[in-house]
Amino acid sequence: QVQLIESGGGLVQAGGSLRLSCAASGRTFSTYAMGWFRQAPGKEREFVAAISWSAGLRSYADSVKGRFTISRDNAKNTVYLQMNSLKPEDTGVYYCASNPSRISSSPMGYISWGQGTQVTVSS
Repeated sequence: QVQLIESGGGLVQAGGSLRLSCAASGRTFSTYAMGWFRQAPGKEREFVAAISWSAGLRSYADSVKGRFTISRDNAKNTVYLQMNSLKPEDTGVYYCASNPSRISSSPMGYISWGQGTQVTVSS
């Protein structure tokens, strides 16, 4: 099973940028789809972006399209989330997760989750 560790969160002003990283252990990383989810206080966890194992397919939530970019480097066992033009509503804990089956916006198919990294966007 893949183990995941997120990093790169922090406090940023609205309009700023952050790049999240998710380092994975395990030889199967390159065969798994990967996703980013986030959870704001008092809200349910929501889908942000996902990428197929080959990076040939990518999917984004409507709320982040055009601002966020998901990518991966299978040689480094790492998936990234570049976040630009951040808004206060992007605030939350960001989690990466692995899916052995396919790219998906539902958390149901993801079998491993990281501990999360906090992103706070001030207005």
